[in-house]
Amino acid sequence: MPPGRRKKTTYRRPAARQGLNRYTEKLVKASLAEDLGPGDITTEALVPERKKGTCRIVAKEAMVVCGLAVCEKVFSSLDKDITFKKLVNDGDGVERGECIAKVSGRLGRMLSGERVALNFLQRLSGIATLTREFADKAPTSVRILDTRKTTPCMRLLEKYAVRVGGGYNHRFGLFDSILIKDNHLKIAGGVERAISRVRKRYPESATVEVEVKNLKQVKQALKGRADIIMLDNMPVEKIKRAVELIGDNAMTEVSGGITLNNVKRAAMKGVDFISIGSLTHSARAIDITMEVEDV
Repeated sequence: MPPGRRKKTTYRRPAARQGLNRYTEKLVKASLAEDLGPGDITTEALVPERKKGTCRIVAKEAMVVCGLAVCEKVFSSLDKDITFKKLVNDGDGVERGECIAKVSGRLGRMLSGERVALNFLQRLSGIATLTREFADKAPTSVRILDTRKTTPCMRLLEKYAVRVGGGYNHRFGLFDSILIKDNHLKIAGGVERAISRVRKRYPESATVEVEVKNLKQVKQALKGRADIIMLDNMPVEKIKRAVELIGDNAMTEVSGGITLNNVKRAAMKGVDFISIGSLTHSARAIDITMEVEDV
């Protein structure tokens, strides 16, 4: 790649993201088995088997909605005759007290699925809401990315929630993109050597990203012709100097220590991506409730 010419690079959508419905079915089935065990003994004692009614799912705070299809899948897995009517769509912002869906059918089955359904909805809406906050603070020229810091076995849904909130997905797993991190560098013997070994293994189509912690490593990454240079845990002033060094010779990603208070400063001209682990590992579950409306 000639100096001064940026290689076109995008984050791919790996094949593992396909088949979301089948993945969700398995996850919902396992979650219900965990919660129900041999049966919901309280509901079975108090709610007649054929008693029907309607429940409202209500936001108890402002939020970006995410996870309605998973919520619906929980109830339909318990009773195919339950009707789930969504009143908003994933990605919509709602205010406190707003009803986002209504569920109708046998009340006992709905109460048995309530906690699992709300757990998914609260978790995914929390991620989407936090992502929207970060995306709103950053200029449109900078993409907010997630990381692999996700809940085990929830990655597909959590990364979906990031997209719903206005963010983008970094690599899905270890299999779909090359990212040389600090421990790789120690074992390989440095930045240039690590890049060279990866290029030799994947000479044709691999996009090589390397994580660097100082300006010396930035220069080594440029010399090694990395496609993406991740500036890890650098203060804003050092990020600025690194961006100037990189210019159009590679794409630039900022990572580490990014908060809602400093994301705007980090999203300076020349930065292409900002990756934020807290989107998934620290998002607060949104407060959502389900209330019996009509019996």
